[in-house]
Amino acid sequence: MSIINIAIDGPAGAGKSSIARAAAGQLGCLYVDTGALYRAVGLNALRVGLDMKDTAAIAASLPGLSVTLRFLAGEQRVFLNEEDVSEAIRSPEASMAASAVSAVPAVRDFLFDLQQGIARENNCIMDGRDIGTVVLPDAQVKIFLTAAPEERARRRWLELQSKGTDVPFEEVLADLKQRDYNDENRAAAPLKPAADGVIVDTTGIDLQGSIDKVVQTVREALPGV
Repeated sequence: MSIINIAIDGPAGAGKSSIARAAAGQLGCLYVDTGALYRAVGLNALRVGLDMKDTAAIAASLPGLSVTLRFLAGEQRVFLNEEDVSEAIRSPEASMAASAVSAVPAVRDFLFDLQQGIARENNCIMDGRDIGTVVLPDAQVKIFLTAAPEERARRRWLELQSKGTDVPFEEVLADLKQRDYNDENRAAAPLKPAADGVIVDTTGIDLQGSIDKVVQTVREALPGV
């Protein structure tokens, strides 16, 4: 049987990670969070004090940089220069840095082979911003997962609150809208649905309902999976 690849793209706060991870478990696929790779590159840029608008400096920071995904006990962990940064990359600062570095073509090239290599060797659900349009254009199923900006911001705000990060909702919403604009208007692989993709809007749907909707979409496209 051929390798099955499922691409899930969508804006920040759409619940891609939680939904894709759960759907992968139900469908017996490996879950790959590509956004974590960009967060790791962004975290490195923050740590070395780079100007996020200096694309040349960001590109120059890549040679010798090691960003890897390791799957430990079925869980994806992200390593930056052999340091497990799986928690550190989830800060709001790392999120905005990820948006900035993802607009740099050299960064996308740097991570492209890693992402494709994983997909060639595994049945996987891979989520990100340009999986169905650029990274895995031949994926058997392409889903664009979205929700209203206010709902996505509320989900992200509640997640931050649960981790003890007290950030005003208005700030989370403003950051999310700015990231939407950045992702949709960057020159390199802008965020958009694949031409042959399926749009899944989870506004007003809880997490389990969203997972069910994604799994149903996959099974309708791939009977027997």
